[in-house]
Amino acid sequence: MKYSKIKTGCIDGFKVENILVEIDVNSRSTQQTFKIVGMPSTSVLESEKRVTSAIRNTGFTIPNGSIVANLSPTSMRKDGSHFDLPIAVSLLEASGQIKELSEDYYIFGELGLNGEVRPVSGISLFLMYIKERNQQAKFIIPRGNQGESKFVEKNEVIVIDSLKDIENISLGILDDYSPKYEDIVQPSYNLDFREIKGQIFAKRGIEIAASGFHNVLMRGSPGSGKTMIAKRVPTILPDMTREEIIESTMIYSVAGYMNTIIDKRPFRSPHHTASTASIIGGGAVPKPGEISLAHNGVLFMDEFPEYRTDVIESLRQPLEDGEVTVTRAKSVANFPARFMLIASQNPCPCGYYGDKEIECTCSLNQILNYNRKISGPILDRIDIRIDTPRVKIDELMSKEDGESSEKIKERVSKASQIQIKRQNKLNGKLSNKELKKFAVLSEKAEDFLKQAAINLKLTARSVNRVVRISRTIADTFDSKNVEISHVSEALNYRGRKII
Repeated sequence: MKYSKIKTGCIDGFKVENILVEIDVNSRSTQQTFKIVGMPSTSVLESEKRVTSAIRNTGFTIPNGSIVANLSPTSMRKDGSHFDLPIAVSLLEASGQIKELSEDYYIFGELGLNGEVRPVSGISLFLMYIKERNQQAKFIIPRGNQGESKFVEKNEVIVIDSLKDIENISLGILDDYSPKYEDIVQPSYNLDFREIKGQIFAKRGIEIAASGFHNVLMRGSPGSGKTMIAKRVPTILPDMTREEIIESTMIYSVAGYMNTIIDKRPFRSPHHTASTASIIGGGAVPKPGEISLAHNGVLFMDEFPEYRTDVIESLRQPLEDGEVTVTRAKSVANFPARFMLIASQNPCPCGYYGDKEIECTCSLNQILNYNRKISGPILDRIDIRIDTPRVKIDELMSKEDGESSEKIKERVSKASQIQIKRQNKLNGKLSNKELKKFAVLSEKAEDFLKQAAINLKLTARSVNRVVRISRTIADTFDSKNVEISHVSEALNYRGRKII
């Protein structure tokens, strides 16, 4: 046999394109050559050296003559070291050194020069995406990636350590190549809300935000507990569903986190010097950014006004649509980005404007310019704004613990389930049309909101924001309709005006 073909894949943003690896061996050629064609990247071109060394060092031989490896379709650029193993297997088939494998197999893996099969990124996405479109698909992957295959039927995955293992697999000897999984255990956290002293109002606001997956802005002087509160938000969010675990695991796999199962809510906290590409995603071959790594979890942006203006403004589309589009000269990639934004800031550059104990040293212009960095469109996408004043010394030194994350989580999960059952999504993600349908105000609550809108000079967006929060507050009390008390509480989460 002088020709062989093996199926594999190539990641294009957050989807997978099927790739056919074809090998042709021309034994009549007087020159010993190995050429990879089909628009390969540099990392794929380097496969030639890794494949030839791996074949020799595992007891196989390189066939004489001219060898051509074609990666089809040739119209798209191929990137990644996972092409090593399918190229090597196809070459061994073409040269008759192993029996032909079933056409149902898709093969992925990087080769060491000694023939070792090493883990690669993107395995979760490869397996789930291909399996969704081809129910007959089976997979051969590195043993180092076996954890990422646990969401596919076990008998459809073969894990190997060395290129030499392919010989046994071609002969149907599969007993030693089944994946072994660790059980997913209930996620545990080292942090707990009981450690936070005082800040009753802020904790209530965060509970409402978690119940409806609302975005939050906390404003307060340094040391008031903003960061402590934000870091504990994942401890009160509902447990991830199986679909969410799979989706988040695929994102992390594409980003290069190999053999990692994301079974608890992500918490990402990028530094304020982060670039737009690192937050949104990018690169010559687009990779997920921080907002996608925070998908199904929390994106915490501390010192929010200190981020570059273009970074802050780049959040507009993801906050609105729940996904981000990364456009490059040669590719366009769409990544999921449905996250809960928690932003925190000081009221002014020195941090003490409005503080009752420490005098502010900022000028009026400095205070205004500092707060103008957060534009109106961004603020319109943040439902809840909380002021976190300095904690009183008596509260700080109190030996009594606050309410535990476990108890808060019970209430949050109950309110979330009410929303999912009613509208199949959380209140924080409702469109204005959906909000009108599901957030039904009682007659008295509607009159109260109309009067509040006139007195407080609320815009249409502000009114919708109040209604959205009111709906979540009503759900925390298991109330079918939105009442005056719910609207009244929601109005408190508008945040005080700085100047």
